[in-house]
Amino acid sequence: MPAKGTLTAVMAYMVEDFYREGAVMDFPVGGSKGLIDALVRGVTKREGCDARRSTRVEKVLVENGRAVGVETRKGRIFATEAVVSNADLKNTFDLVDRGVSEAFDEERDRLLKDVPLCKSFMHVHMGVPAHAIPDDAPPQWTVVGPTWDGPIDAPGKVVVVSVPSKLDPSLAPEGYHVIHAYGAGNEPYDLWKEFEGKTNTEAYKAFKEERARPIFDAIAKRAPDARKSAVVEQIASPITHARFLRRHEGNYGPAIAAGSGVEFPTVTTPLPGYYRCGDSTTAGIGVPAVASSGAQCANALLNVFEQLKLNGLIRMP
Repeated sequence: MPAKGTLTAVMAYMVEDFYREGAVMDFPVGGSKGLIDALVRGVTKREGCDARRSTRVEKVLVENGRAVGVETRKGRIFATEAVVSNADLKNTFDLVDRGVSEAFDEERDRLLKDVPLCKSFMHVHMGVPAHAIPDDAPPQWTVVGPTWDGPIDAPGKVVVVSVPSKLDPSLAPEGYHVIHAYGAGNEPYDLWKEFEGKTNTEAYKAFKEERARPIFDAIAKRAPDARKSAVVEQIASPITHARFLRRHEGNYGPAIAAGSGVEFPTVTTPLPGYYRCGDSTTAGIGVPAVASSGAQCANALLNVFEQLKLNGLIRMP
């Protein structure tokens, strides 16, 4: 992460890059569900492998000082090799009871104290008639405002708007588009703490509307009729992230600055048999980095000969 004084220049370059001639914006066919389906296929094509969706893990099971499985709301699942957590840093620790490993507890206390977290998000999801999105509107646009002055991570400063159904019509019913817009990791969780456990209140709904205003303004830059013609509208807050995505305070991963002396956690943990991957590990935040962390974790689990065999480079009996 660059020093704060250079953030504005970096963001300006990133936004400009989107609009360079020949620039390409990638979307997964089938949306995020398409990614999940591909991961499930990658697991279940192996004999004896299974993938369970909508199955919340309550804790990691530890026996004789080693992680041996997980306890879910639907029963226990035991591991033959290892347990790998893709939860954020705090939840990865919280899944393990204190006292089962002194070294693990020492790392828990150190990392949760030293590793700073990125802010959370405001999100808006909409379904709109196709005519609400002008033909000349791109499938994605970014709005920075109201000026470039001040911190680039100020609340509502940067908003990204996507209309992925422009590229993949299967994401919306015929005659409609879907919109996903969000404040790019710039919403402080502290503003929302008073609403924990009070998400059915009118005060919470009104505050969501207020905090989402920069997002609706960004949508209106290229699609001014979108909101008034919407047939579906959902606003998500940091509490939504914390509740449904199991992110501590809705965070977007560690905010570790270069030269700070704080290191990203590794894919291994002091608890034998327990590994981690995702945005809280060495590679950091973002889809490419998280995918890389999965490869790093696999490398930590497999010996070099098993890796060569998987890549078709050697044959093993």
